[in-house]
Formats: sequence, structure tokens, C-alpha cells
Amino acid sequence: MYLERISILNFKNIAEAEIEFSANVNCLVGDNGTGKTNLADAVWYLSMSKSSVGLTDGQSVRHGEDFFMLDGRYTLGGERRESIVCSFRRSSGKVIKRNGKEYDRVTEHIGLLPIVLVSPSDTALIHESGDERRRFLNTFLSQTDRDYLAAIVKYNRLLQERNRLLKSGSPGEFGEILEILDLQLAEVGTTVHDKRAGMIERLAPKAAEYYAILSADREQVSISYRSELSERPFGALLEASRERDRVCGFTNCGIHRDDIKLEISGFPIRKYGSQGQQKSMLLALKLAQFDLIRELKQIKPILLLDDVFDKLDMARVEQLIGMVSSDRFGQIFITDSNKVRMEGILAQLTENYKLFEVSAGRFRELQKPPTQTE
Repeated sequence: MYLERISILNFKNIAEAEIEFSANVNCLVGDNGTGKTNLADAVWYLSMSKSSVGLTDGQSVRHGEDFFMLDGRYTLGGERRESIVCSFRRSSGKVIKRNGKEYDRVTEHIGLLPIVLVSPSDTALIHESGDERRRFLNTFLSQTDRDYLAAIVKYNRLLQERNRLLKSGSPGEFGEILEILDLQLAEVGTTVHDKRAGMIERLAPKAAEYYAILSADREQVSISYRSELSERPFGALLEASRERDRVCGFTNCGIHRDDIKLEISGFPIRKYGSQGQQKSMLLALKLAQFDLIRELKQIKPILLLDDVFDKLDMARVEQLIGMVSSDRFGQIFITDSNKVRMEGILAQLTENYKLFEVSAGRFRELQKPPTQTE
């Protein structure tokens, strides 16, 4: 699977662009703030129907305009083609169309065009709260398992209803309604827990393997899943916490409190890992995600490497480039502000690629630098 061409109107700082891509490696170079990440975000948006950087649809509209439109044309193998149009207008909201037909629900689109993003913001997976790591799991699993996506959407809705009820302190049928909600929440929450635990069990050894390659076996890392539901049934947790929840006005237990534990040599990587080690852990995590999506979907996801070379020594950079340029990966987008470094990296590639220079939201294809064999 690869993105053949993208057309963009009024997306962030990109007023208008139409770009044809390589099926293999696409590199974008330019100063910070010129639009490299915005293009990567447009590619992400076509797969996930939202921005990767947490912006609302309205915030993604170019300043002074009232709409944006993204039009992507994909090849999915053989003669199969997909046309995806994502548009947003301030007056009417968001519309996602597949081959000219609008989706009834945006969630129906998730997973059709799998994608993996590695970016500087991934450091939040190490340094921020469990919310970030749960968001990673939700994005990951939603692309591979429609039942998971339905379950997490239902869980969040039920959790909001339960918290609303707890805050209201309504008399009368309060207890009976709470019991019904707890039964529903326990059922769907257990489904989410089991699917998350199963995915982490498959992800952990792959991430450790990738980290070993990136670090030349200098350190060992481990990834594990932490959840109250691993120790006690969710229904029992909710029942035991009910009085406390009434006092607090919100739900104190559940899969919305789950977390992923990231360790290096048996210690938390957040405290004991160097910047290079942390960056390598994040890369290993995302490359393992890529492998699992490829196995489960039987399709190679698009891989976005947005400004990932900072904080990596050249040995790790070379290991990374050697891996992603192999046949196990498909279409790749790489952004970098250092043109010289990028050209040095490209000189090592044997795959077909395109190189674009980015300036003020405009894109110009550059002549390929000579390879080492020329």
C-alpha cells in the first residue's frame, strides 16, 4: 500500500499543493516551521481522520480561510485503488469520503489505510502521564481491531454517564441505575483490558529485539502492561469502589487508569535512560507496532519519521536507516531540517526515493544526490 498523490487546500500553512510520491522513500528537507510536519500530518489525517498533534479540525484550517481539503489517491496492491477525501468547513463540520461515498460514521474509516508515526512528541510516552500511553494503545489497536474500537468508544460513553450520575448525587433510583451501568462497564472494560494485555504481550519481545539492533546489544529493555483488572475482576473493583466514587464524584478504578511500564536494565527508562536510549526505546516501540500491524492487516503501513534523527548518534541512525530501507517496510516519509545529513542518509539507500525541499508551505522536488556507487 502506498500514497500515490496528495492534493491539499488550506491545511495549516499549506495554501495549495499537489505532490506525487515515491512508493518507497520520500524525504522532506527545510527549516523548522516551513511545513514539513504539516505535510506529514496531512498524510496521517487521511488515515486517521484527525490531526496527529492534537489540534482540532478548526485549528487545522489555514489562517484567514474557512475550510480545508485533503485528497489522497492510494494503491493497495494489484489493480486496487482508493480515493480518500477529508474536508472540514467551519459552518458544517467534517466529511470523510471513500471513493466518492461519505461514511456514515468516521470510525468506519479507521484501519483502512494503516499508518505509524514517529515524531518528537513521542517523548510524552516516556515523560508524561499514563494518558499518553493509553492513547498510543488506543490508536494502535483501533487500526487492527474493529471490535476494540467499538469497545473503547462504548466504554468512554458509559464512563461519562457513570461520572455524570456520581456527580449529580441523585436520590431515588441512583443505586439501581449505577448497578446497571456497572454491569455494562465491567463487560466492555474487560474486553478492552484483555485486548490491550494481549497486544502488549506480542509487542514487548518485538520492541526488545528492535532496541537490541539499534543499541548494538548494549542494553536491554522491557515493556509490560499494568492494570487493576489483571489482579481482580472489574465488576468486583467497581462494587468495592462504589462508595468512594460517590464521595469523589468520579470513577476511581477501571481501564482508564491502565498504564504501560517501560524499563531499561530493570529500571524506569524515564529516570535512568539517556536521551539517546529513550529515543531508541520510542523507535523500537513504533517499529514493533509497525510489524504487528503488518502481520495483523496483511499490509505494510505507511511509516512517517518526522524529525527523528536528533538525539541519536550516527551508529543508531545508520542502524535505523538500514532497517527501514529493507523490504519489510513499505512507503516511508522522512522529514529533517538538516539537508546535508539527509543527503548523506539518502546516499546509503538502494530503494527508489524522492527528495523534496520545503519552504513556506511550498514543495519542490530536488534532483537526487549521487549515490556512493556513482
